Amino acid sequence: MQKIPLEILNLQGDGYHILVRVELFGQVHKMVVDTGASKTVLDKTMLLNIGIQEEEMLHTDILSTGLGTNSMQSYSIIIPELRIMHWQTKKFNAAILDLSAINYAYEQMEFPPVIGILGGDILRRFAAKINYKELTLTLNQRGLKLE
Repeated sequence: MQKIPLEILNLQGDGYHILVRVELFGQVHKMVVDTGASKTVLDKTMLLNIGIQEEEMLHTDILSTGLGTNSMQSYSIIIPELRIMHWQTKKFNAAILDLSAINYAYEQMEFPPVIGILGGDILRRFAAKINYKELTLTLNQRGLKLE
């Protein structure tokens, strides 16, 4: 098990977001930890900005729900390695969406952008535990066998 430090972002009286520092595609970014998100999602614009080619993004016929819409076009990508401190997973399939609304809101509050949302697919598979008092996320190194 790996204990990973978390950061709490105060959304100016409108709640909080939990952030975690991740390494993707050889670069360090921040992601929102979202226990209500069913899948881990990356922002299409951020991926393009760090040099991921659109040809690497696989178009899906799935229309994503959440984020204030039920008709958002989605893509997917195989992440060669997702690293969070000493924890890692390889060849992970993540969704790609337009998360510009989140990053625009962050920009308005003078927060740096996030590359995505760490969702329930990783949190459940790796038996995540969030300790709000210690501000840590614990993940098992080995994934659970889920149906």
